[in-house]
Parts: sequence; structure tokens; C-alpha cells
Amino acid sequence: MPTRRRLVAATATISVLVLSACGGGGSSADDDSITVWTTDTLPDRVAATEAIIEKFTEETGVDVDLVGVAEDQFTQTLTSAAAAGELPDVIGSLSLASVRTLAANDLLDTDAATEVVESLGAETFSEQALTLTSDGDTQLSVPSDTWSQVLLYRKDLFEQADLAAPETYADIAAAAEELNSGDVAGFVGPTAPADSFTQQTFEHIALANGCDLVDDAGEVVLDSPQCVGAFDFYGNLVTDFSIPGAQDVDTVRAQYFSGKAAMIVWSTFILDEMAGLRDDALPSCPECKKDPAFLAENSGFVTALQGPDGEEPAQFGEVTSWAIPAGSSADSSKAFVEYFMGDGYVDWIAIAPEGKFPARAGTQEQPEEFVDSWAKLPVGVDKKAPLTDFYPPEVIEVLSSGPDDFDRWGILEGQGDLVGAILGELPVPQAVAELAGGETDGQTAAEDAAEKVRSIQESLQ
Repeated sequence: MPTRRRLVAATATISVLVLSACGGGGSSADDDSITVWTTDTLPDRVAATEAIIEKFTEETGVDVDLVGVAEDQFTQTLTSAAAAGELPDVIGSLSLASVRTLAANDLLDTDAATEVVESLGAETFSEQALTLTSDGDTQLSVPSDTWSQVLLYRKDLFEQADLAAPETYADIAAAAEELNSGDVAGFVGPTAPADSFTQQTFEHIALANGCDLVDDAGEVVLDSPQCVGAFDFYGNLVTDFSIPGAQDVDTVRAQYFSGKAAMIVWSTFILDEMAGLRDDALPSCPECKKDPAFLAENSGFVTALQGPDGEEPAQFGEVTSWAIPAGSSADSSKAFVEYFMGDGYVDWIAIAPEGKFPARAGTQEQPEEFVDSWAKLPVGVDKKAPLTDFYPPEVIEVLSSGPDDFDRWGILEGQGDLVGAILGELPVPQAVAELAGGETDGQTAAEDAAEKVRSIQESLQ
């Protein structure tokens, strides 16, 4: 995903697991000490997490050993630790696919997760976040925060051309054609075959048209008419109205920041960068020279999209969770998660507000407490300021409603292992790349992707 996570070296406060060191310290026999894994391993986030942990320890007396696990090594590290009987007591910043992997291998204490949610109040959480982190009536993990894919568009250009906000396939196609010129591409989307961002963007577009990875029985349906329609639509956008050459997560952002794209799809992690708060990713459009926040002020945001074959608007989004593994020090583990979702929650989402929208809106006493705090938290890297300094209330409202429309391929159908596997082999981005290169059409791209996914699914059985 287009976040800023990467592996960091071990420090005095955090040890980073690698394949040659698979043990996480194991579940503690002493309930006054627990081991917590996190996939959030950027140095500044580690330091911020440690600061929250210090407050938790002062309040409860429970010592915490924080262990960083690189995202791309998580599954292998988990497998080795489980085999050695050395699972941690809590795992944080877990993706939906990783939660399902733990569930599929009976490695979750679902009773503990349920107790935490009930203690905090299920009604205080986003209903869709709870749904995506549940298996039927079984709560698998505790949803913590979310980030979402959004369609960004140049509101000023749309207004000048008297165009409707790009909320449907028809709106997007009409705007891409109208605004496409020698200076500005109508739509720039990723086409790189080895970039997971290509998968995320296409999935965002495909969900809008009712295109699913699998059906309720777990059968791969990427070659359905809805998916063929999505491949055709995306293929037309990137061949007729985009920039020549393969595009990836960085070049898509760069085209929009330079003022050369009227529409893109990116994650909410772009919010601080677009406001000119990050020196290594500054907007460079002609107007941005005088006003670094020009694009923030002149961009519109669409969360859920609607395709002609989709039953309702849909949006790609990620829900990250706290998971409590089976055999953990349950009481201390639950206390830890409750603290991070309660007294420590604002400090937790403050680590990266642009990509940590609260999955818990507030407390039972103050239902909007955390959402209201989120909007006022400073964002940025080299410079910091609240989102409300750059984005009007209607944009904040649009972004805050995003989690309610989240959907994901394969998650609710219990195919988390398959989702993880295709993100490793990337058959969908490969099909998109062939489509963008004019090597195939939507029907063939859908059939090729479906065949490869079926092969991956068989290898998992």
C-alpha cells in the first residue's frame, strides 16, 4: 500500500524480527510482562508507540517488550514463531489479510477480542470495520484505524468545465475525455505489473462495478461480466487519457503534484504531502510555487464509486487491527489493547492522522470524541499542521465517512490467505499492464487474471 513503512534497524527500544530470528519472545507466563509485535516499524512511529507504552506501564505495572516485524516478512515470521510456540501476546497494525491468515490457522483468541470490543462498546466502533474484522458472529480482532483509497480530482478544472464530481464510471469517463489535453492528462492510473498499488487502484475501481475476487462459495469469479466491464473501463482510461509508459505509486502522485493530471486514485496518506508538509514530496504545479497548498485547496475527493453493474457505491480501504493470539497472557493483553483504544487512542492515531482514521468514533459518553480529535491533529513530516488548516469541513466529512463504504476482495468470504498470496504474485497488476500496453482486451485480461488466481488458490489447498 502507498504508506511510508519500511524496515528499520534494531534500536535499544525495539528489536526487529528477521527470518534468521523467528522467535518473538513467546507468550509470557508472567501476566506482568507481555510481548507485542507491530508492523509499524518507521523510527518516528516506534518512538511514539514506545511513549504510549510507557504511560500504559506506569498505569498498569505491565511491562511491554515491543518487537517490530517487517510487513513483507510477517507471514514467514509468524509461521516460524507459531511452530516454536513463541507467539506474542498482542500483534498491532495488522492488515485484514493478515488477520484472516491468523484466523485460518486457529491462532487467534477470539474470545479476548470480543471481550475488548464489548468492554469498549461495540456501538462506538465503525459497523463496517467490525464486519470486516469478524467471521460471522465471531470477532477476530479489534479494529483500530483505517486508511482508504480516494479519487482525487482538480476541483478548479472541473468547475471551469462545468463537470459533475466524478462519482460514477460515466462521470469519470466524461471528465477524462473533456479534460485530457496536451498539458493535462484526463486520468493517470498505475499500470506497473509488479506494484501492489496497481492492484489496490484496480480493486477500488472494480468494486464499484460489483466485481469480486471470489463468490460466497470461494470460487474465483474475476472473469465475471462485472469484472470484464471493470477491466475494459480501466483499460480505456489508462490507454486513452493517461500518460505514456508504465505508472506506479510514485509517478501517479508526481503527475498530480506537477499539475499534469486531472484525476488520480491514491490513499489518504497523500493528504499531508499535498498540503506541502513533506519536503521530499512537495507539489510542483505552476500555481504551487506561490502557494504550496494550492492542490489541497483545489482538489475534490470522492470515496465510494459507482459502476453501471454495481449494486451500490463501493470503496477499497484497509482496516488495521490489534489481534490477541491464542495462548497469550489474556488479561494483560486485553488491558493493553483497551488502553490503546481508549486512554492512549488519540496519541496512537496522532502518529499518522492522514493514514490512521479512527475505527472507533468515540466513547459511550462522548460518541464523537476521537473523530473530532482526529480532525485537529497535526499532520506532516518536515512541517506540521492540522488537516483543518488545508481542507474545508466538507472534505473532512467526506473522508470521515469513508470506512462505512469499505469493501475488500475475498475478506468477507474468508479468503484472506488467497488475498495475501495474490498480493505476493500480483496476477491482477500483470493483467492491467498487458491491458495498458495494448496487448490484450478486457475480456482476455479478466480471463487471464482469473486463471492465475485459480492456480494460486489450488496451490494453497
